[in-house]
Amino acid sequence: MDPLEYIVPNRKRLPYGMMNFADIRQDNYYYVDKTAFIPLIEQSDRFFFFIRPRRFGKSLLTSTLKAYFEGRRDLFKGLAMERLETEWTEYPVLHFDMSTAKHVNREQLEQELNLKLLKYEKIYGREEGEINANQRLQGLIGRAYAQTGRQVVVLIDEYDAPLLDVMDEEK
Repeated sequence: MDPLEYIVPNRKRLPYGMMNFADIRQDNYYYVDKTAFIPLIEQSDRFFFFIRPRRFGKSLLTSTLKAYFEGRRDLFKGLAMERLETEWTEYPVLHFDMSTAKHVNREQLEQELNLKLLKYEKIYGREEGEINANQRLQGLIGRAYAQTGRQVVVLIDEYDAPLLDVMDEEK
């Protein structure tokens, strides 16, 4: 048993280094509620580019948005968003965590993108003429929208990780 349990029963742990909203909420870690700001993101234009310094919670925010747009109401119990949201619409979410593509060359980056796209193509399908990553992503978005009738949310986390490695490579 944790010795602090005698002093502070039922204490929550700090989510140091954790970037997954669902894990933090389900495992009862401390969470500083910033969900009241989600409507500001929703009211933005079609694209929202969130840039902050390192270790500033970008990945946690991306994970929170993923849970929100997937309609995971259970994870928002007791948070501001539970009171703000009335419909809890589930949208198709394409979440690309590019942190897995650090320190790679162009070929490895393309392989990593291929794996990430394949995951969603198993759900939404793939057309024969879609060859490169751009065509495949565009096709995925179109099919996800056609199949669900809902706007598609595309979340890209750690977008700069692979770019820094391959931007100087020649074509």
